Amino acid sequence: MNRPDAEQSALSLEKRFETTLTAALKAIHSATSPDSTTPEDLERQRKGQELLGRMVTPMLGMRWEPFEIGGMPAAWVRPEQGEHPRKIVLYCHGGGYTTGNLGYARPLAAKLAQGTGCPVLAFEYRLAPEHPYPAALKDAEKAWNYLMHQGHGAADVVLAGDSAGGNMALELVMRLRAEGRKLPGQLVLFSPWTDMTATSETYETRGETDPMLTKNYICAVRQAYAPGADWSRWEYSPLYGDFTAFPPTLIQVGDNEILLEDSLGLRRAMQEQGVLCRLEQWPGMWHVFQMFPIKKAAEAMESACRFIREEK
Repeated sequence: MNRPDAEQSALSLEKRFETTLTAALKAIHSATSPDSTTPEDLERQRKGQELLGRMVTPMLGMRWEPFEIGGMPAAWVRPEQGEHPRKIVLYCHGGGYTTGNLGYARPLAAKLAQGTGCPVLAFEYRLAPEHPYPAALKDAEKAWNYLMHQGHGAADVVLAGDSAGGNMALELVMRLRAEGRKLPGQLVLFSPWTDMTATSETYETRGETDPMLTKNYICAVRQAYAPGADWSRWEYSPLYGDFTAFPPTLIQVGDNEILLEDSLGLRRAMQEQGVLCRLEQWPGMWHVFQMFPIKKAAEAMESACRFIREEK
């Protein structure tokens, strides 16, 4: 087999794997009642996410160091072969504000540490509906305060988040700015949830292709997070907020997800307000695909890590 044929065969195999994985994700999504926020269903979802995180985490060459920040579970992920001399990453995990934990945070936290050489701090914020807004945001600020008390400079912190964690990262920057505090040096957002109104057209145009999310799920978790809220307010939907003085931002989003417009709209708003913002739209990919062991995920993570390594 000549080289072009071999490359074509590899691409075909990768595509078949992506198709199989997409079908599997849809099946898992259907089986775990993701639209339900009953205690029993939430407990099943949370355990499933932790198991998934542990299965796909690349910890070779990494150290996982759990501890607590004022009673809040947290963990450092550190490269064993030395660390970036200055930068650190504060990572906010996703899960619709109703699920997610340190186990679920492990894959992306480890990939960020592995690709950048930076130590990554993950934390397990309180979840809704047991702890509705603003409990999770207060926990994010607690993690930020911990880093500041440890003597890290705000500009040396890269704030990263996926899905609801992307929402949290944006809200945290707005909260810090409102308090007159220094802001992180960079933002990295994977499929951020920026608009809780759930009115964008990609809920319809991507409804059949998204294996991870549904509009019913979005409506269920936003109600658990902020019951009866005006979701058009920036406190819930940072898309409608003020991005003045925001740090350079990278957004990555899959082309097949219902939250595609959440990212496209965020890029437009940031650019209109003078923020240095780069958006990468990955064809054929789903919500937070970077977590999974596929070629496009590796390519996307390498791009994100290059962004982080850039000196600002």
